[in-house]
Amino acid sequence: MLRVVRSGFYVLGPETERFEAEFGAFCGAGAGAVGVASGTDALEIALRAVGVSAGAEVITVPNAGGYTTGAVLAIGATPVLVDVDARSLLIDPERCAAAVTSRTAAIVVTHLYGSPASVRSLREWLPPGLPVVEDAAQAHGAVADGQRVGVLGDAAAFSFYPTKNLGAIGDGGAVVSRDRAILDRARMLRQYGWSERYVASVGGGRNSRLDEIQAAVLRVKLPHLTTWNDARRAIARRFLDAVSDRVEFVTRADASNVVHLCVARHPERDALRDRLSALGVGTAVHFPVPDHAQTAFAGRVRVPEPTPCADRACAEVLSLPCFPELTEAELESAISTVREAW
Repeated sequence: MLRVVRSGFYVLGPETERFEAEFGAFCGAGAGAVGVASGTDALEIALRAVGVSAGAEVITVPNAGGYTTGAVLAIGATPVLVDVDARSLLIDPERCAAAVTSRTAAIVVTHLYGSPASVRSLREWLPPGLPVVEDAAQAHGAVADGQRVGVLGDAAAFSFYPTKNLGAIGDGGAVVSRDRAILDRARMLRQYGWSERYVASVGGGRNSRLDEIQAAVLRVKLPHLTTWNDARRAIARRFLDAVSDRVEFVTRADASNVVHLCVARHPERDALRDRLSALGVGTAVHFPVPDHAQTAFAGRVRVPEPTPCADRACAEVLSLPCFPELTEAELESAISTVREAW
């Protein structure tokens, strides 16, 4: 942080350039990355960069917090919400394919809770050439189809919100792609659509830049990400080994999953959460309201078929304590409390 202050470069300077190269390399994207101001901005800019415009449709899921739905609406496009797989809670390829129309401009695949979706399997159901954007905000370092998320689709959106697997000390995000043309377009979109200073060449541009202090902090933390992801998996395995006889887990702690969240489910979720809170264990719900039930989105989304799996998940999911700094004593206490309360 002092290095940044002393440098005199505070926005779009050498720290951002180096982080973009380092994070792109981490993901396996030779073209690099484009740092932006937040994960939500990354979604919107990635969608614009692959060609989504007003009046188009974008297919996504309703159980991922509304971030993609909000980004699609910001462009002037229509979110089309399809159901998820009943176990993984990731997008259902067959239902996704059934929702494709002549207006479909892209698919957004959310790697939910740190669990990566197989874009390769999804593409087998889709028309050739239809862009796929990854919402990788919860999946830094996760692996599917033999590759890290970020290079599975045409573009990917990452968030560096402080609680993410790779978190800054404020907001931040990035667009990642192996396609240099997509990244060049994203780079223009993050700064007013400029192709050069004060020359706006791309419509839909805005001010969305990863600042130098956030980039510098992320550069320090990136080499630790794999170790932190290992710690998350180890914590999830402890929960699974200790309480899976009485707890239904969404999370699978295999090598592909970076366990952004350790998620279980229960038909009386809210009552269980109250019991755990009374016993001193904090929990959270990711996410309690499906997008089509959000007041702000009413009448602005299309739901071609009912989404019972997503709706049920929103009523049942519960995130248990799982972060690299969790101490052994805290983990043992949480495990015994879950066994007592469940």
